[in-house]
Amino acid sequence: MKFRFILTLSLLAVLLASCQPAAPTPDPSIAMTAAIETAFAEINQPTATLAPTDTPIPTATVPRTPPALPGAYQTSLLNPEALPRSYVADSCQYLKNKWDSTKSLPGTVVMVIMSHRIDSDATTSNAGTTTIAARDLKRLMDDFHELGFQAINMQQMADFMYDNAKIPQRSFLFIVDDRAGSRSKYDDHFRTYYDQWGWQIVNAYIGIDERPDLWAEHAALGAEGWVDFQAHGYIHNIPINEGSTDDFITSEMGGVINTFQKYFNKTPIAYIWPGGGFSKRAVEIGTGLGYKLGFTVNPRGPVMYNWVPQADAYSTSNPLAIPETPAGNPLMTLPRYMDINARDNLGNVVAISDEAAAYAQANKAIELEYYDIVCAPTYGPMP
Repeated sequence: MKFRFILTLSLLAVLLASCQPAAPTPDPSIAMTAAIETAFAEINQPTATLAPTDTPIPTATVPRTPPALPGAYQTSLLNPEALPRSYVADSCQYLKNKWDSTKSLPGTVVMVIMSHRIDSDATTSNAGTTTIAARDLKRLMDDFHELGFQAINMQQMADFMYDNAKIPQRSFLFIVDDRAGSRSKYDDHFRTYYDQWGWQIVNAYIGIDERPDLWAEHAALGAEGWVDFQAHGYIHNIPINEGSTDDFITSEMGGVINTFQKYFNKTPIAYIWPGGGFSKRAVEIGTGLGYKLGFTVNPRGPVMYNWVPQADAYSTSNPLAIPETPAGNPLMTLPRYMDINARDNLGNVVAISDEAAAYAQANKAIELEYYDIVCAPTYGPMP
């Protein structure tokens, strides 16, 4: 077919050429021979052969083996019966919160303080009556400032403990228990620290519905923004224990919510256990009512994100301290130092913060590798 097509074209070319004027008449036999030779030459031209394409061989993906995660930071600076407990079950979420650069640095510590009575005239403090001399309170606050501590409020505390939200690396939460007879207690002893350094104070307020004038006075104080009121029971003077009924627990923990909403127009997020009394059932009911944090009177140590010192059983060193581990929720059984003894423990708190930070940095590469292998496909890259 190709030969015939080329031959036909050649013949047409010859005929057209014969029609041109003034051209000499060619020999038909010679023209035909030339056309045939040209056609055969084109047919016999070699066809270019395509070079074979190499198919890439996929490289086998070698699965990465995640490293073993290091254990939680331990320290000899706590009492032997108080061991740090974690409460974040999801390792990936914990690591993401721990190493997210927008959150608190590893080693960020909170020292929680419990205060009851302040005596402006006393020359010495009295632990037996839980009374701190005003001058000792001033020394404590000055020490906090010199060591670089900053006061936080209860919402900051909750955000830190749950999500490692950003707070100062050395923080303290100062909780004054019980209702003051007037706001003068705060104006006289704490207002200067708010004015100078922006430090807020938490008041664990008793919720019984009486003295509307006192509620109004403290509500006005709370509206100023530097005293943070949280729940301290309803009738307060009967501590919760393992024998407390659900009705009593609910009336104590729920009743104070109602009066807070009535007078303070707020819902408390923290429950400061009256008399230090709590139970596993009370912790369950309290979280069901919406409480995020609970505070004991046990001076186990400072706290960090996912790190709360707890005791498993009663000890001879502090036989009145209820063990927290059986309650099953470290966030609802947080420890507190008494204000009178806090200065004696400041050095340990600073050392724990520094040790924990160093321990975290020593294990950072391992934890980030684990996160990259195990967590990143689901949780995304580390922020």
